[in-house]
Amino acid sequence: MAAADGDDSLYPIAVLIDELRNEDVQLRLNSIKKLSTIALALGVERTRSELLPFLTDTIYDEDEVLLALAEQLGTFTALVGGPEFVHCLLPPLESLATVEETVVRDKAVESLRAVSHEHSPPDLEGHFVPLVKRLAGGDWFTSRTSACGLFSVCYPRVSSPVKAELRQYFRNLCSDDTPMVRRAAASKLGEFAKVLELEHVKSEIIPMFSNLASDEQDSVRLLAVEACVSIAQLLPQEELEGLVMPTLRQAAEDKSWRVRYMVADKFTELQRAVGPEITKTDLVGAFQSLMKDCEAEVRAAASHKVKEFCENLSPDCREAVIMGQILPCIKELVSDANQHVKSALASVIMGLSPILGKDNTVEHLLPLFLAQLKDECPEVRLNIISNLDCVNEVIGIRQLSQSLLPAIVELAEDAKWRVRLAIIEYMPLLAGQLVRLGGTGMDWDILGWTGRGLEPCMGHWDILGYTGRGLWCVRLAIIEYMPLLAGQLLAIIEYMPLLAGQLSNWFILVCTGFPAVYAIREAATSNLRKLVERFGHTWAQGTIVPKVLAMAADPNYLHRMTTLFCINVLSEVCGQEVTTTQMLPTVLRMAADAVANVRFNVAKSLQRIGPILDSGTLQTEVKPVLEKLTQDQDVDVKYFAQEALTVLALA
Repeated sequence: MAAADGDDSLYPIAVLIDELRNEDVQLRLNSIKKLSTIALALGVERTRSELLPFLTDTIYDEDEVLLALAEQLGTFTALVGGPEFVHCLLPPLESLATVEETVVRDKAVESLRAVSHEHSPPDLEGHFVPLVKRLAGGDWFTSRTSACGLFSVCYPRVSSPVKAELRQYFRNLCSDDTPMVRRAAASKLGEFAKVLELEHVKSEIIPMFSNLASDEQDSVRLLAVEACVSIAQLLPQEELEGLVMPTLRQAAEDKSWRVRYMVADKFTELQRAVGPEITKTDLVGAFQSLMKDCEAEVRAAASHKVKEFCENLSPDCREAVIMGQILPCIKELVSDANQHVKSALASVIMGLSPILGKDNTVEHLLPLFLAQLKDECPEVRLNIISNLDCVNEVIGIRQLSQSLLPAIVELAEDAKWRVRLAIIEYMPLLAGQLVRLGGTGMDWDILGWTGRGLEPCMGHWDILGYTGRGLWCVRLAIIEYMPLLAGQLLAIIEYMPLLAGQLSNWFILVCTGFPAVYAIREAATSNLRKLVERFGHTWAQGTIVPKVLAMAADPNYLHRMTTLFCINVLSEVCGQEVTTTQMLPTVLRMAADAVANVRFNVAKSLQRIGPILDSGTLQTEVKPVLEKLTQDQDVDVKYFAQEALTVLALA
């Protein structure tokens, strides 16, 4: 490569060589990442004749350098002259596909798969297929594992004799002595089957599949389960029973729990692949066995699939199968000893309500929901609460309130904040249900509200007591849901005349509950605009504004700063009159605050509300205060005061 010492055009490649041989790994890595730039400088011919041979001969570096090289070469087609010369990239990628590190081999295979599509059919047979054969017949298992991922990309575009050779090579890999190679072959079996002709799937792939599914290594058998999905999708329905189902039944009862876990995890995919008839005759019983498996991991995987499995059942037998065969297993899982099993079931069980309808839900499912709401595991309770909307749509708020709401109220005191937060997030949904019921003139005693005044009612709607205690992240969730809740409840203001005042109390309480948490104050002020827009200026002037202004005298300076943040927002929605008469005097008084942070926020607030005020007020009231602040001892106060004067054109 050092062809001519006087040729300046060789300088880039000389830099590359120097950096590749540098002891510093980072320098070598940087040089690899610059390969495309250097290839552009060299041109396509010298890239093919000098750069690629050099890279092929020097693959001995650190894994991270080799990984970067494998990734770069996958995008080099244009840099070597286009599809006509893409085969020049194969030698370095072939070397990378044989290294010991798995991630490097995988990246090399990924790049090889990418460049294979750039080959013409003659080049594919002349260059790419020989590479696949060399890898598949390599002495080291590393090359043979890499070869498994290359058959499917070249098989469709080669001649029939070459296809026969490729099938033979793949068959050899499926029976390789090394378990790692058989694992790689099993993982690519389904992919390879998709590109084969149907007669070869039946005659060659099925025997390979059966052998891999009976392998002595459970790590091979479980990968064969994944291939089963692809193979079943390719075969005619009438041939599934004889060709696939015996192996699938064997896998569902495998002695290794990892294989049974894979069957449970892929069960609904298998169900869709084999169709409703085989599901009814074979898979229902297998699914029952998986739900009753001795290993908790298998039961958990099966529990995750309960809803989807039931949805995929044939409509003519769905209810009968669920009620007679699936539901008894579900009842056992509700009280399972393993919390992961119960949690998995709780995440999907609510979805059975729309499938079974109102009567079956009330009679059979509600007791299970109630038991899970009272489960000792917080994840179980959380998953049930998070999916209550499914039940609402089926049984309605009246039935829900009579059966589940008391348990939900109890969870207001749950020790886990995520459970309490889930209840908060459910409140807007519950409010929306109540709004629709309120419009029908329904008896409000559904929640014990009739004849007891609003205070007991608000005992529920005080977000079950959350605004006054708990973690700050729970308070943050409350603030974010206030505007939505306000909108949902507007329709029932006539029933709850003190609701607006209560909302303002929530707001102030949340703002002051954890002054050190900035996220709380920020979320509170950003949502204040939405509350005012929901309830109107009159409500804001009579309820929110007085409470906000009262915080200006709070001993905690963070509360006083919150007053300013709120005024910034309120002034935009309340208009000039309210801002000038009620809020501006408070801001001006706070200019004398003892805390510099408050004073410079006064300057920022005056800058923010200034455009709303008339010019007379700006000149007579705002300007003198800002000029005084420009003489403040604190440098930040002076800076923001001067900035406000400039922006408001008062300087």
